[in-house]
Amino acid sequence: MSEQPRNIGEALESVEGFWQPHRLVSINDYDVKVVRIHGEFVWHTHPDTDELFLVRSGCLTIQLRDHDVELGPEDVYVVPAGVEHCPKAEGEVEALLFEPKGTVNTGDAGGAMTSPLREL
Repeated sequence: MSEQPRNIGEALESVEGFWQPHRLVSINDYDVKVVRIHGEFVWHTHPDTDELFLVRSGCLTIQLRDHDVELGPEDVYVVPAGVEHCPKAEGEVEALLFEPKGTVNTGDAGGAMTSPLREL
């Protein structure tokens, strides 16, 4: 990891596809990831960890089984460990994710949308 400052906007500009998290930086045992989002993801859980979403631009819906959480620019939401959720965005969203190192984007669901963590 670089000891130089990282720019979030520049990092997001380098991300070409949707639903492909890229490590921006790491702190202790956590990764801060940038991701571009569009469309609907898969229903999944992270049984052992919370997941923090910070929306930089766009509107993101975190679908939960009993209600939806709507996030806009500069909104933050934490999905508690073990809570099934499905992010979706009708337009493009730029977001940051804060998760323990090794957290798989599709959690316990696996499948075609599973993406390896990419480095910037």
